[in-house]
Formats: sequence, structure tokens, C-alpha cells
Amino acid sequence: MIWNWQQADWLYFRYEKSLLDDLETRFLRSSGFLLGACQSMNDDEKNLLVVDIITNEAIKTSEIEGEYLNRDSIQSSIRRKFGLSVDNRKIPPAEHGIAGMMVDLYQNFSTTLSHETLFYWHKMLTNGRHDLNDMGRYRTHEEPMQVISGRIDNPKIHFEAPPSKIVTQEMDRFIAWFNDTAPGGKSPLSALIRSAIAHLYFVSIHPFEDGNGRMARAVAEKSLSQSLGAPTLIALAHAIERQKKNYYDILEKSNRPNEITAYLLYFGNTVLDAQAYTQKMVNFLIEKAKFYDKVKTLLNPRQEKVIGRIFREGLEGFTGGLSADKYIRLTGTSRATATRDLHDLVEKNALIRVGEHRSTRYFLNIPSNSAKTPAPITPTT
Repeated sequence: MIWNWQQADWLYFRYEKSLLDDLETRFLRSSGFLLGACQSMNDDEKNLLVVDIITNEAIKTSEIEGEYLNRDSIQSSIRRKFGLSVDNRKIPPAEHGIAGMMVDLYQNFSTTLSHETLFYWHKMLTNGRHDLNDMGRYRTHEEPMQVISGRIDNPKIHFEAPPSKIVTQEMDRFIAWFNDTAPGGKSPLSALIRSAIAHLYFVSIHPFEDGNGRMARAVAEKSLSQSLGAPTLIALAHAIERQKKNYYDILEKSNRPNEITAYLLYFGNTVLDAQAYTQKMVNFLIEKAKFYDKVKTLLNPRQEKVIGRIFREGLEGFTGGLSADKYIRLTGTSRATATRDLHDLVEKNALIRVGEHRSTRYFLNIPSNSAKTPAPITPTT
């Protein structure tokens, strides 16, 4: 099997640029809308949006690799790094590490890429790990770096990266390419093309013992931010995770030839999907502010706690909606009190009630929920 890095045209990626022109135009237009929306927010609203997006991205980029982290711990760590109010919870090493990497990516997007930056990210990403030999440095093991699946006695090799002995040489060239193709560099590339190639180029080298996918997505985000001159605030990992099989399929198809038009089209469309999701998050934040303006003086402490907990779940809310049993677990109250509280929230137009008896569920009464909930039940007096 001959992989892309073994081909004679390695590093001379070929593609039909004209097929990307429309995606580039749409990306820049959407970016302008999002940046404008952020600039119209007050500091509290913008902080909330930034923290929510970074938290969601930290969670989703980990889930792509099969690692499931605690949302509240990540969010608390991110808030602390931004100097915002936090609780006193103890943050586990993995959550603390991914939060640190994502905040550094946001705050220092404009700096040139270096080995030291990548090592710093990797140290944070592997925070608390005891199963790796190479943390905060490129891999050194002699055995092949392979992406495999299937049985141990009959594995399927999806990709084999360059041997460890030439990784530093390959990364020297990658970093030089990344900085040369930045805005103002020797050979600048358009936003989507540069970001997509950076991602594929990085994962093809697979320079670290573990964490290469998360690092590659961070490099791609850094590239997009540099092209815009501001943090992108787009939900790239979220968009990838929703169609994770497609992500791995296109990477596997693109790790042999260096003609990568199909891969660039996939990546460009994924970025546009990520922008669309971010726009929904902006709308959700606006809806949240209007919601609290409407009901902030009408809620008792139990209701405030549950409403706040639903909003912390983000756009998706609780899977399947809020049930009476979940309300009881969140508040520690009796069933009779939970029933009265929920009925009261419906009467005050804070929640929408759907279903009957054991199937009864409640959803926030905000516009973004109107398309995903059945017709509500009108409360009886």
C-alpha cells in the first residue's frame, strides 16, 4: 500500500480551485454576519456565547475520538481561564487540559505556529495521562503509527503515517508551509483551502503518540481565525461529530492520492454547516435573554434552577424534553410540588407541555423549539 506521504507528489496537493470559489464566498459572507452579530452584543452576552461555543467544541472534539467529558467541569475551567465567575468544583485533569488548549487557541489565534505551540497544546490535551511515553513532544516509538480496526489477529489498516524518525523533518516542513500560507505570508491561500489542507496535512503526518485528530482540528480552527483576523467562533467539531462516519470515510479516501478536490469540498461544506449552527447558537442566546426578561420575576428558586439547567444543555436541551421525574431529581422536591411547579411554568408561558400522562414532556417556550416539538397542550384551570 502506498500512502500520500510516500507518493512522488507529496506536498504538491492538487485540486480544482474553481469548484471551491462559491464555498469561499459563502464562508466569508457568513463570517461577516457572525462577526457583526458578536459586535452588537454586550460583554455579558458575548462572554456567554464564547464560553458556550468553546465548551461545546471541547466536548465534541473529544467525542469524535470516543472520549466523553463532563460539560460542567469544562465550562467551569473555561470560565476561570477567562476570569469569569465560577463555582469551587475540582476540575478533573482531562477537562482542565482540553479547556486550556481551547482557550489558548481562542486567545492566541494570530500567533505564528511553532513546535512549541503544538507541544504546549499536547501537554494540555494529555493532562493526567499515564499511558503515553511521549507527552508534549513528537512520537519516538519505532513501531509503525497505524490507524487500524477489526480483530487483533486480522486488523484492517486504514492508514500508516510516516515513521517516527522523520516526523520532526516532516513537521518542520508543515510549520513552514502553515506560516507561509497565512495572510501576509509568502504564499497566502484562501481561508477554506488553507484550513482544509492544514487539517489533512497534519493528520497525514500523525506526529503525536495520541491526540492527533484533536490537534488537527485545532490547527484548522487557527487557520480559519487567522484568515478572518478574529476568532471564528464556529462549531466545527460539532458539525464533524454529527456526521462522524463521513469524516472518517473522507479522510480514508484522501490519504492515498494527493488530488484532494473531493476532500476540500467535504471540508468546505462542513465549515458552512458549522457556521449555520453557530448562527443558531447566537439566536438561542438572544432568545434566552428575552425569555429571562419575560419571566425573571415570576420564578421560584426551584423553577429558576431547572430553567437554568435546561438552558445549560444548549440548543438541544434535554433529550426528549423535561419530565416530571427529571424535575424531581433536579430539585429534590415532592411529586405534588413538581406537578404544581410545572403547571405554573406552563401557565406563565415559560414551558410548552407536550403529551399526556407518563409521556408528558416540557420544553422551553422559545422560537427555536417551535419546529421540534409537537402541538402543545393548553393548560386547564
